[in-house]
Amino acid sequence: MMGLHFMDDVPFRTVYIHNRVLDEKGVKMSKTKGNVVDPLELVDVYGADALRFTLALAAGQTRDMRIGPGRVETNRNFATKLWNAARFCEMNGCDTRTDFDPAEVFHTVNKWIVAEAAKAAAEVTASLEALRFNEAAGAAYHFVWDVYCDWYLEFIKPLLNGTDEGAKAEARMTAAWVRDTILKLLHPFMPYITEELWARTVEHLKPRKSLLIEAPWPELGKLPKNETARAEMQWVIDLVSGVRSIRSEMNVPPSAKVALVLKDAEAATKERLQQHLGVIETLARLSSASVANAIPAGSAQFVIGEAVAALPLGDVIDFAKERARLEKELKKAQDEIARFDAKLSNEQFVSRAPEDVLTEQREKRAEAAALAARLNEAIARLSA
Repeated sequence: MMGLHFMDDVPFRTVYIHNRVLDEKGVKMSKTKGNVVDPLELVDVYGADALRFTLALAAGQTRDMRIGPGRVETNRNFATKLWNAARFCEMNGCDTRTDFDPAEVFHTVNKWIVAEAAKAAAEVTASLEALRFNEAAGAAYHFVWDVYCDWYLEFIKPLLNGTDEGAKAEARMTAAWVRDTILKLLHPFMPYITEELWARTVEHLKPRKSLLIEAPWPELGKLPKNETARAEMQWVIDLVSGVRSIRSEMNVPPSAKVALVLKDAEAATKERLQQHLGVIETLARLSSASVANAIPAGSAQFVIGEAVAALPLGDVIDFAKERARLEKELKKAQDEIARFDAKLSNEQFVSRAPEDVLTEQREKRAEAAALAARLNEAIARLSA
């Protein structure tokens, strides 16, 4: 109103009104209750970037924000993950090259990450333009942690440590290009750490020509979609994830290396297995990976595409003992679910309990149900 009166203009044409900020249990902050979270204290402990990113992730359109030390600490860990990824690139000579063209990469793993980076940039951009800050932050988080750090940097280690200088150079340039794209995408949310990393990394042994805040926003829509490469690397991810899941469910010792057998694999699947054999064996901790016409006895199995993946575990674990352990854990989870259901179906309890207590009970019930589902799958694998 004052802007209209004195300036004859509208001072802010777009105003974003976020939802309420609650404590971690979903209770409205109150000095009387003593649950007020001081943002300056959070900044002192975890950093401004971690708090900013937490607020962005929580800024959904249909729910109140829950903010507290635990959530901010999680995003401080994300900042640490980003820093360590940049350190990995630095230690392996991944410098930014102005003459690098991401559209011309040759190796499948690099085609895959270029396509994934373009997809992430499009998602972050679209969400920011629509003022859906939680979706923009979530897309950036997923790409950095789940794609770039957890998979791509692991995939290229054999290339960086190998003897093929051409493959090594392409991996270095691609890793640096994606790192720079990540810093640009995260800069609106985490300006301090991204600006610091931008300054510490170099453009082919020379200092950066500008600050990150002055760098152009990544517009990657014209890059190749590389659907074949994406499908191939997703198959590798699914295979390694499936093996890791079974190892965890079956309580296989981390030090134990097991064999992998693929049954009913088509020619394309056999080629993928052979092409990425070294990476698959390393990341899944396998002694071998091969194709066979029959599944060995005593194998835990899962389906991947048209094939069945089997892990012969008879010599590694006691099936009867493991089944008994899983059934005991399942009974415990089912008892927990029944206890939560009894509470939540009690009208007197639901009408009298505070909202934060009800929310906590529902969340714990969901966690118990998810655990029961995983245990049922593990038992079914043992039965098979």
